[in-house]
Amino acid sequence: MSTSLEQNIVKLLEDGDRAAINLLYENYSDSLYGVILKITRNEELAQDALQESFVKIWKNSKKYDSSKAKLFTWLYRIARNTAIDKLRSFNNRFNKEVQIDKSDVYILPTQNLNQDVIDLREHVGRLDGKYQVVLNALFFEGLTQQEASDELDIPLGTIKSRLKIGLRELKKVYNP
Repeated sequence: MSTSLEQNIVKLLEDGDRAAINLLYENYSDSLYGVILKITRNEELAQDALQESFVKIWKNSKKYDSSKAKLFTWLYRIARNTAIDKLRSFNNRFNKEVQIDKSDVYILPTQNLNQDVIDLREHVGRLDGKYQVVLNALFFEGLTQQEASDELDIPLGTIKSRLKIGLRELKKVYNP
């Protein structure tokens, strides 16, 4: 790819011009699809991951910083992380075994349960807002840490820190 075309795409991204996504797709989709397919080893997953990658690229287009990485490197990282998340999600969904005829769930007598700590959502709701948002995204919406980072526009390291602190605060409720 010529440097001038890449610079043109970067300028269009910075300006929020939709033509940038078309140029990105025309010039990079084959390479990114190859990377994603190598990770997922499934054409349907790879196609979904490629589409999700371009959505993330567009949503985060203003965050691209040419002084930190070349355009393709930035695109590659987004596509690679999306493919890994997609594969994990797929594997988690289809590797769970459901036993309908048997149940190993123990019936617990309710007098042994602390009734004050049963409602997890209520206790999460009492946390500082920044921890609530992260815990809700991860536990109640089922997002991965990377997806939460992208969705909430919070750096991944901050997501991990807030998760750790939020869980520590919840632990105080459940293990006084």
